[in-house]
Amino acid sequence: MLAYDGTDFHGWQVQPGLATIQGTLEEVISSIEGRQVHVAGSGRTDAGVHALAQVAAFTIENPIPVVNLQRAINRMLPWSIRINEVEEVASDFHPRFDAKAKTYEYRILRSEICPPFERRYVHHHPYPLDVERMMKVAPLLEGEHDFSAFSATDEKYEAGASRVRRIFSSRLRAEGDRLLYRVRGSGFLKHMVRNIVGVLMEAGKGNLTCADVRARLEPECGIGAGPSVPARGLFLISVEY
Repeated sequence: MLAYDGTDFHGWQVQPGLATIQGTLEEVISSIEGRQVHVAGSGRTDAGVHALAQVAAFTIENPIPVVNLQRAINRMLPWSIRINEVEEVASDFHPRFDAKAKTYEYRILRSEICPPFERRYVHHHPYPLDVERMMKVAPLLEGEHDFSAFSATDEKYEAGASRVRRIFSSRLRAEGDRLLYRVRGSGFLKHMVRNIVGVLMEAGKGNLTCADVRARLEPECGIGAGPSVPARGLFLISVEY
């Protein structure tokens, strides 16, 4: 299990010539193993998205005790990535395909001034919002729906992959000058959480009603995705197995 500040990375997935979480992990672990090692993750977080508890797996032949392996990897990783826990798992375990649920949290700061030490981790929005309406809209996403209207364009979806997902919980709460949106689901489409928050904010601005949001959950509704909020406010909180 690992945590990372995604600000300086181009997302999870390896991309030639770009700094990514997966690429950085593979470089470090491969140097320890002495051969190329593939690291699989529970999901592909986007550029700028953070994680408190991402799950990844890899196979090595070097018989290093897990505690020593954790220390060795952390010594070589940049400070923006930390391995919090290492354990041995079954050889057929896959962090993505075996996952039962994932939880994300999006953080909005509403104060007039955003502290410089928080700017990388919140979406600063010091403008009026109808928070009660946003709280009312959030649970409408719960259940199994076609989330095409909340998904960014992706080749696999264009090729016919299903955009149906099940959301177990979708709730917004206020804590002082912050709004925290937490969503738990079976899986998520590309930019899905950021697009959901964008729609919640449009409802908070008075631009969308509950009926408008329900319409976006209808199959083949034809409504385009968005608006999308910045990646910096999004955190992968947990992955369940």
